[in-house]
Amino acid sequence: QESLIAVALSTAQGFVWAGKPLEAIPAALQALRFSSRAFGSDSTQLVPIYLLLAEASTGTGRLRQAAKYLSQAQWIVLQTPDCSAALQSKLHRGLGLFSIAGGNLHQALYHLANDVYLATAEFGLNCLEVSGGYFHMANIFFHQNKMDAANSLYTEV
Repeated sequence: QESLIAVALSTAQGFVWAGKPLEAIPAALQALRFSSRAFGSDSTQLVPIYLLLAEASTGTGRLRQAAKYLSQAQWIVLQTPDCSAALQSKLHRGLGLFSIAGGNLHQALYHLANDVYLATAEFGLNCLEVSGGYFHMANIFFHQNKMDAANSLYTEV
């Protein structure tokens, strides 16, 4: 069962990375079905799949569906008191990117700042996991023409 989940998830992730979000959705949904059966519908194992589904849905312009997937992921994280900082970081990254897609840059900065904080708590200051949050925040400041803030964050990447 776990190998089927890994294959479905890997396939979906590959489609997203290849810029084919529509093709990613069926594979990600299959991974979600398998994972729900294997781990339960409230397992933190589902959170990365919901985040991937949200990313793919956002990529296809289905923002309402993406919001539903993000809500599911957020609910699971909120219901898990011992949820790792790494998983919380990924959730905030997903919420931040979704906020960017929806044009809510203030909310995006909030979530990306939380992403950076949680990733730093889990992995340390100079880790690859932290740089993505800095990069996305820098892009927001760049588009707002706040070059000092953007350049400062780009140097952290």
